[in-house]
This record gives sequence, C-alpha cells and structure tokens, in this order.
Amino acid sequence: MTPAQPATQMPPGLLSRAAVIVVAMMFGLTYSLSATLIALDLARRDLSESLIGANAAMHAIGVLIMAFLLPRLVSRVGIRVMVILALLSASILLSLFPLLPLVWLWFPLRLLLGAASEVLFVLSETWTNSLSTEATRARAMAAYTAALSVGFAAGPGLLSVIGTSGFLPYLAGSIIAGAAALLIASPRVVAPVFDKPARETPLYFIRLAPVAMGAVMLNAAIETAGLSFLAIYATQLGWMEAEATQLMSVMMVGAILLQLPIGWLGDKMDRVLLVRILALIAAAGALAWPLALGHALATYTLLFLWGGAFVGIYTIMLAIVGSRFQGAMLVGIYAAMGLVWGIGALAGPVMAGTAMEWYRHGLAFFAAGACLAFAASTLIGRGRA
Repeated sequence: MTPAQPATQMPPGLLSRAAVIVVAMMFGLTYSLSATLIALDLARRDLSESLIGANAAMHAIGVLIMAFLLPRLVSRVGIRVMVILALLSASILLSLFPLLPLVWLWFPLRLLLGAASEVLFVLSETWTNSLSTEATRARAMAAYTAALSVGFAAGPGLLSVIGTSGFLPYLAGSIIAGAAALLIASPRVVAPVFDKPARETPLYFIRLAPVAMGAVMLNAAIETAGLSFLAIYATQLGWMEAEATQLMSVMMVGAILLQLPIGWLGDKMDRVLLVRILALIAAAGALAWPLALGHALATYTLLFLWGGAFVGIYTIMLAIVGSRFQGAMLVGIYAAMGLVWGIGALAGPVMAGTAMEWYRHGLAFFAAGACLAFAASTLIGRGRA
C-alpha cells in the first residue's frame, strides 16, 4: 500500500495539471513579453524597421530548427527535462539581452529563444493531452488554450506595470521563467514517457493532418495580424488611440472566458462540426466589424464573442488531434503545428497589411476570408485531422 498523501499537499495528478498549465502560460508570456520588449528596445537604438523585422524572424527560424529536432530529443531526454531546459534557457537568454551591447548578438539570442519557445509550445500541448481522457479532452484543451491566452495577455500587462526601459523588464521575465522551471523540477510532477521517437519529418505530419495545420496557420495569422493592425484599424475609423489599444484586450478576455463552455460543447457533440460552426461564426463576426466599430458597446460585445469563437477553433482542433494520435506521433504532429504556427505568424501581418492598403476595411475582410477558407477546408479534408 502507498502511504496516504498529507492533507496539505497537492496530489501528484493535480500538481502535474497545474505544472502543464504553468508551462502553457510561460510560452505565451515569454513570447509576448520578448516580442514587444525587444522590438521597442531595438527601435530606441535607431534600428530600421527592416532590421527589427529581421530580428523577429530569427524567432521563427529557431522554431523551424527545433521542429525538426524535437521529436527525437524528447524520446532521448524526456518531456520534463526538455521543458526544464527550455525554461532555464529562456530565463538565461532574457537576462543576456540587456547585458550584451552588440546588437548583432541579439540575432542568435533571438533564434535560441525561438527554439526554447517551440519546446514549451509543443510539449505543453503533448503533456496536456496525455493527462486527458476522451470524455474530457476538449475541456482539457480548453483550459490549456485559456492558459495560453492568459500568458499572451500577461506579457504586455507586465510591461505596462514595470515599463520597457532598462534591465528590469528582462529580469522580471527571467525570474518568472526560472521559477516555473523549479515547479516543473518537483519530483511530484509526473510527465508522460515516449520510448520511440517519431522519425518522420514535419512535412510528413503536415500531409498527415492538413486540416489541423490549417487551423494552426489560421490562428497564428489572424492573431498576429490583429496584434499588429487592430488598433490602427480602429483609429482610422475614429477611435482614440488609448481606447483602440484596449480592443485586443477585450478580444483576449473573450478568448480566455469562453474556452471552457466551448470545450464542454466539444465533449458533447461532433468536434469537426463544431470547428466548422466556429469558423463560420468567426467569419460572420469579422464581416460585422465595420458596422460594430461605429458603436463602443457593440464593438466590445462583438470582439468579446469573436475572440472566444475564433480561439475555440484552435481549442477543438487540438482535441481532435489528441484523440487521433498518441505517443511519439503526437509529439511529431504538435512539432509540425509549431512550425506551421511560425509560418502563419510571418504571413498574417504581411497579408493583412496589404489588404488594408487596398481597402479601408481590409483587416476585417482578410479575417473573414481566412475563416471561410478554413471552414471550406474542413469539408474538403473530411475524415482527416
């Protein structure tokens, strides 16, 4: 018989769930904090927009490299050790940025930060899925994406409190990542073990699960486009700058609060049908942006609901993938999804910016068109993840 757990200690299973939620939040926080902070820091050093963009692209290159390496590394080292190493790496890398005066060194640092970010992104999804049963998988992935959204919101929120100048904001991110590594290192945290690595390349997994990859690309493209252009779009329609910058926060709150009810639906009905419905709702909601943005209450309500429906596409698709693939194959799928996320994050702002140059409401039509195209792909790819 095993000894009874002390009443004051968290059960191992519950601690493992708390740990993976922390990992998800750390991915969102380190990404959003570093992306904003490094860009502002480089701008203060009078670097051109093209060089700032090139530095940001190094993050995507780090993601690409790690997507190919991660499945084999996980089978050799283990999920928990890989997550701890990624968190410690993120902690060290964030502290190095302000310590290195030569800006060209920030490019390899950004690449390594992207690689660490990919580890957290992929393994937090894999870990969450391993803790789920088929009956509760959608709700588990809903909690995961809600934590991810909290992390994305926490990065800019932290910067708004402590500022963006000097060593302090980098140090704060470093300390938070290091503290998360200590939590994951607890022997009471139980992580899944995979004996055999997935030997297939990310391209194989992209062909194996094209609809899932489309959902990831859609999420990344519109999320990054929204971060870049939603406030600009609102100011062009007459909003004050301070109020326009709050719109993304309203959307993020909807993305956080509405995931659990969407996850509940995902455990009660056909998930592919639910994804299709959410994509159509998101498309219709985006088409309504030009009308709603003329009225503050309508705008807040619409963006709150739209954020929940749009992020719900990603939530339910994670549950679909988790129910169809297991073990090392799941690590390979999620690694490929991380790669596709990077591609979408690069393409989204470019396409949305071009659309806004052509038409005043280009951002709304870009978002609606992307959601409709994805909804159509769920019909074409019926029977495939």
